[in-house]
Amino acid sequence: MRKFLVVLDDSRECLNAMRFAAMRAAKTKGGVTILSVIPPDEFNHWIGVGDIMREEARERIHAHYEVFAKWMRDRHDVDPELVIREGDVVNEILGQVKADEDIGVLVLGAASGKKGPGPLVSQLSRGSGSLPIPVTIVPGDLSKERLEEIT
Repeated sequence: MRKFLVVLDDSRECLNAMRFAAMRAAKTKGGVTILSVIPPDEFNHWIGVGDIMREEARERIHAHYEVFAKWMRDRHDVDPELVIREGDVVNEILGQVKADEDIGVLVLGAASGKKGPGPLVSQLSRGSGSLPIPVTIVPGDLSKERLEEIT
């Protein structure tokens, strides 16, 4: 089964990437892996504080994931899986792609506006020629109706 890997973060464009991944998975009988990356802990010298912060981040991730997962199940009959990794987001995306051979497409949401598509899209598009899978970049300001037409 081909899976669509989509990154869950706090960006607005993440929503359209989730929608696209769910719609494509439903139409191709594929799956969705939702990856969330916890950045490196800046409080390593305060281990107790770092552990609390890490646990709070995991709780927030699970809460966000449940919203998207319920929508994917109810609307598109897609049951996504959640993967939480810790580290640099680009390295962890690449690590997940290598770890799961069923992942066939990386779906990223691009920010709209004068600041550019966002740091993740910028970083990954620079090295996209060496990625082992295709990358789909979904404009963050695309309407739901247009996304449905495209998928």
